[in-house]
Amino acid sequence: MRRLRTPAPAGGPRAPGSRAPLALAVPALIAVAFLLLPLVGILARTTWSELGTHLTSPGVLEALRLSLLVSFCALGLALLLGVPLAWLLARVSFPGKALVRSLVLLPMVLPPTVGGVALLLGFGRRGLLGPWLEGTFGIVLPFHTSGAVVAATFVAMPFLVISLEGTLAGLRTSYEETAASLGASPVRVFCTVTLPMVAPGLAAGAALTWARALGEFGATITFAGNLPGATQTLPLEVYLLLQDSPEAATSVSLLLLVIAMAVLICLRGRWTGATTGRPARAVRPADDTALPAPPATDTAEPGTGSAAPGERWPLHAEVTGFNQLTLDAGPGTTIAVVGPNGAGKTTLLRALLGLTPRARAALRLGDTDVGALPPHRRGVAWVPQDGALFPHLTALTNTAYGLRAHGTPRAEARRTAQQWLDRLGVGPLAHRRPAQLSGGQAQRVALARALAARPRLLLLDEPLAALDQTTRAHVRHTLRAHLAAFGGVCLLVTHDPVEAVSLADRVLVLDDGRALQDAPPAEVTRHPRSPWVARMLGRNAWPGTAAGDGLALADGGRLVLADRLPEGVRALAIIAPEAVSVHLDKPAGSPRNVWPGTVREITSAGSRLRVLVTSDRAPDLVAEITPSAALELGLADGVSVWTSVKATEVSVVTL
Repeated sequence: MRRLRTPAPAGGPRAPGSRAPLALAVPALIAVAFLLLPLVGILARTTWSELGTHLTSPGVLEALRLSLLVSFCALGLALLLGVPLAWLLARVSFPGKALVRSLVLLPMVLPPTVGGVALLLGFGRRGLLGPWLEGTFGIVLPFHTSGAVVAATFVAMPFLVISLEGTLAGLRTSYEETAASLGASPVRVFCTVTLPMVAPGLAAGAALTWARALGEFGATITFAGNLPGATQTLPLEVYLLLQDSPEAATSVSLLLLVIAMAVLICLRGRWTGATTGRPARAVRPADDTALPAPPATDTAEPGTGSAAPGERWPLHAEVTGFNQLTLDAGPGTTIAVVGPNGAGKTTLLRALLGLTPRARAALRLGDTDVGALPPHRRGVAWVPQDGALFPHLTALTNTAYGLRAHGTPRAEARRTAQQWLDRLGVGPLAHRRPAQLSGGQAQRVALARALAARPRLLLLDEPLAALDQTTRAHVRHTLRAHLAAFGGVCLLVTHDPVEAVSLADRVLVLDDGRALQDAPPAEVTRHPRSPWVARMLGRNAWPGTAAGDGLALADGGRLVLADRLPEGVRALAIIAPEAVSVHLDKPAGSPRNVWPGTVREITSAGSRLRVLVTSDRAPDLVAEITPSAALELGLADGVSVWTSVKATEVSVVTL
């Protein structure tokens, strides 16, 4: 027997020589034959010459009409009830959620006849709700078409709920949160963002629900009966024909088989989460260089939104939870928020938006207390790290989204959105979707979308990180021009010292959710109180404790200082890389801080080289030298060297 080769993964080449082991291939073939044989039996036993006669008989046509009516009504009822239920299960945490999900799955594992009995005891004339329905509304479900709809919905709706819940769970919440920050109400977010983005999963679930409702038998015959013209659907017709006309029953079974297979073929595995393997038609530009630079002289501020032109919105926020700090800023202030990963930068922004339970902000913008308001009513716009452009909208309609959410007429919103896209240099891309944009282009569109909404508080989470250096300079210039006339406060999370210095009036340094420093950029640059900030600025930063004439370093070793500090004081020593000397032999003379070490990395920094030296007597040290000096010293990875720093070249900040 020849061994079966496993198929190549969709979209990729097959691994050479990959084969299915016989221990798996043989049972798999038997399983396929087991599933296929009954279907082949239907095809083999079908009387093809009488197929048309069987399918056009009055009883079959009436059953088909009734089946279509029941299945489509069941689909409508499942959509009406199942879509909100799927959203609840995917988006909301509540007590008993596992029990609710079990109830959703129960009809899928419950014997259909048992489901019919349960429906009878719940909605029948002697059931729990049946007498009230009959006495109040005159509704009797058993032995009526409406009863067949209820039975079909009961067994088929789980397919919709489970399929849609999985799709919703895979949808990043940043899309919905960004839409809310632009002023869209929860209902608007659900209708204009959530539903369009989960449309494939919804369509797959709906198709499976309809097909399952079309083929329902057990619950229908138990709960609704088998009345011709009222509850006798095609599956029930097959059951009756088997007794009187097996050939006709086979023909009707073939019809149901074809319908079911057609649904599954059209889905092409979407309900299982599989991809179709079709290549994307959108082509992403390689970079931003082909786009025109934004006009530098256009400083007019287009757009209308939650804040009217000329309004001023000072900020006062008291943040509690993971972040513990108080923020006060006047109108037009830009605050750069910096700190290491996990310091609480993004958590701070999300707290101001009201989007995280980790931290809560008592927030006042101007004279308005917005801390208790939902995100869409705060007037706070947010640009997350990934931009979160809505993939089903073009760049233009993305940018106009916040304006439309605030009630701006469509034509005016589009005109203003186009102005903002032009200002940021992506106007020619207005009719492209996000999948057709490069990362830098998409980030500029996201920035335009936030600015167009004219928020009272603007939150930017590394908005320029995806841009190349040239484009970043253009966008930084445009952003600086806007922020200069902005009547609110802007918080800018960044890891780029150039952005912090050029865009911000203040720099807020966070670590572990606390504020280590809140000062003008020049002060933070001269006297950083955080090792991370000092390293971000390109300095060596060594924390330690004052002892004698120097510092006992936290990472081991000792640093001699020019000026003695009070004993036991915690301090941060700042050493500029250009103040570090590198030698092949131990230096003699004035340096009071000398350590042996090994070169571990050499990188370019403009016209100079940065050399990382590790030592067992001191923390890692970065020196900055010229390429000619590195060549003269013969520096390379692994070379043993000596480093020295004069005590007068060390700046100390007490902590």
